[in-house]
Amino acid sequence: LADLVAAYDWFAARPDVDASAIAVVGISYGGYLAALLSELRPVRWLALRSPALYKDEGWELPKRQLHADPDLHAFRRRPVSWELNRALRASHGFPGDVLLVEAEHDQTVPHQVGENYAAAFSNARSLTRRRIQGADHAFSGKPEQLAYTDLLAGWLGEMVRTAREHEAAQKVAERKQARRSGARNGP
Repeated sequence: LADLVAAYDWFAARPDVDASAIAVVGISYGGYLAALLSELRPVRWLALRSPALYKDEGWELPKRQLHADPDLHAFRRRPVSWELNRALRASHGFPGDVLLVEAEHDQTVPHQVGENYAAAFSNARSLTRRRIQGADHAFSGKPEQLAYTDLLAGWLGEMVRTAREHEAAQKVAERKQARRSGARNGP
């Protein structure tokens, strides 16, 4: 998580980056970390593919050690309320737009994990959920990889385009309002 925060800070500080329009894409453990990052840094768009979910106890341990927990598989198969998990609490507080993607045949991150994240994102501006047919956790097949890439690129394009159109409309409205105010105040 510290590495992710450092990478975010480096990226956001670049002069050619609009720090108010940062998208974060995370896959599996990276999705788990991306959810945590969204609580620590401003993220406008959050795309999670098969985001993992871990217990709060020992979350700072290396990933391999987290998988040594004999209850991890069962934990991921049960409903977990956002109040009871750090990543889900971060997701609950996320105010931006979310893309949540599942793999149809995921044996690592079961469907219930996606349900837990979806329920936690109740305060998001928007939540788009998709399940890629035929995909395993690693998206091993080329058709599934292409389907995901097309979905992600389309969603990001729509999010950025909509945001820019909204910003342009706001500027036009502000200019009209300024002209009206100037006309009413007269010379």
